[in-house]
Amino acid sequence: MEAGISSNTFTWAFGMPGNRPDKPMTVFNLIEMAISMEAKVIQIADNVPIERFTDQELKEFKYFADQADLKIEVGAKGMTNDRLRQYLNIAHLLGSEILCFAIDGIDFIPDMNEIHQIIKTVVPEFEKLGITLAIENHERLFARELVEIVEKSGSSRVGICLDTINSIQLGEGIETLIRLLAPKTVNLHVKEYFIRPFTHKMGFVIEGAQLGKGMLPLSELISRVSPRCQSAILEQWTTPEKTLLETIQKEKKWAEESFTYLKSLLKD
Repeated sequence: MEAGISSNTFTWAFGMPGNRPDKPMTVFNLIEMAISMEAKVIQIADNVPIERFTDQELKEFKYFADQADLKIEVGAKGMTNDRLRQYLNIAHLLGSEILCFAIDGIDFIPDMNEIHQIIKTVVPEFEKLGITLAIENHERLFARELVEIVEKSGSSRVGICLDTINSIQLGEGIETLIRLLAPKTVNLHVKEYFIRPFTHKMGFVIEGAQLGKGMLPLSELISRVSPRCQSAILEQWTTPEKTLLETIQKEKKWAEESFTYLKSLLKD
């Protein structure tokens, strides 16, 4: 399994609604960061609207990634038939062996029957191109439902993109994800976190942390994911500082130190 970074490693630097830097990070900056951090993989996640790139811009991006000997992976959300095909074409142009998808999108929350039908329709195209669809656990669907989606696809070209913390909103902890999803995982999103009580003890706060300094049992997770999982991608929930600039600087420091830790575990 190879260690990689993502546009979601540097969410603040790429910019979010209401928090956009004067000079947002670009996919080419991500390549530069990957070179400096000695990453092997870069993943373009749903916070970068790569569907707006022209074919020529995609080819330029791939050229510079190839020059740096970097693998590209693609991610998106809102898994309609049209978007799935659009992103499958993008993944093909970029040489991505994985297409990660969070099912829900803006004004698109399909039921299980619709999800099964969408995947059944496009599976032959994934198989033809040799690209694997990785369904991400993402806020609404329980792990058992995601297992059902993969199994009913009937294809080895459909698996799980396991995000270590997304399912916490459903009350599902990392133990459940490891037990149910790790065997079907083809792509791993590594987010560190910790849970602390309020000072008044009436409730808890869940926050991001540097990898290895929180509650994530990463060694166990790595040992139990499927051998089909070829990359572990560092993502971050960087807690903000007083200014956006300070937050971006903190995000970079966390990324560098966390990625060093991730690489050390994968070598072991």
